[in-house]
Amino acid sequence: MLDVDRVPQHLIDAAYNNKAACPEWQGWLNEWNEASIEYRERFASTMNLPYGTRPRAKIDVFPGIDATAPCMVYIHGGYWQLNSKDIFSVFGSGVASYGWSVAMIGYTLAPEASLTEIVDEIDHALDWLAANGSSYNVGPQRIVVGSSAGGLLAALAASHPSVSAAVTLSGIFELAPLRDTFLNKKLQLTDAEIANLSPLRRPPVKKPFTLAVGTHELPLVATNSIAFCQARRRGGAPSSLIEVPGADHFSILDELRCSHSALTDAIVDLARPAPQVM
Repeated sequence: MLDVDRVPQHLIDAAYNNKAACPEWQGWLNEWNEASIEYRERFASTMNLPYGTRPRAKIDVFPGIDATAPCMVYIHGGYWQLNSKDIFSVFGSGVASYGWSVAMIGYTLAPEASLTEIVDEIDHALDWLAANGSSYNVGPQRIVVGSSAGGLLAALAASHPSVSAAVTLSGIFELAPLRDTFLNKKLQLTDAEIANLSPLRRPPVKKPFTLAVGTHELPLVATNSIAFCQARRRGGAPSSLIEVPGADHFSILDELRCSHSALTDAIVDLARPAPQVM
């Protein structure tokens, strides 16, 4: 944790400022948004299905061609205060090439919702998918995938009974340092939220996890994934860490669009049965 009594505020903020560290971030978002608009048009009837009462409490379902295939459930990032599911629809194309279904969860952003309320929304979305997924050709096996802030939400969502495994990309797993940064202006994290919603402080969920981070990621963000992977292993929880060469906080996400990439392969592998020991 940073010693805020000695470190200037601008350096504390910079440690978690992904946009400042990646000058090409807007180009990536523009490209994904344009590709996602076209992708969403193919599934117009299953977009924005409400799972709650708030305007953003909606889920997009991209039914796969195989009703028995797994479903990737994607939770977007943006430090719980930016972005929307619509930008990232195209990220489902990688696993879709294997016949998978994809579900993209939208959620209410801070400050309109607290982090506690956001976590509850993700849980309700998974409840909705468990109850209604079969109507949309969604198979029973769910692998939850989250990027950045969505990585924390995915790590917490892994405890849901319908989730079989989790993948996180550049995730945040300890909340305490964020309270001292510019991010907390909207988040307004409480002591209880830091204690209860930091995955690093929780007993590990004994389901398979893959944690991915780019080699050009901000050091403290990368450390979150490394520390969480180590903590899970110490707790006897199956965990693997993937480093994507040359990738930063944004470019790493583009791997989800590919049928054969380190991240898509890792997600598909999580759905395969464990080999039998003879």
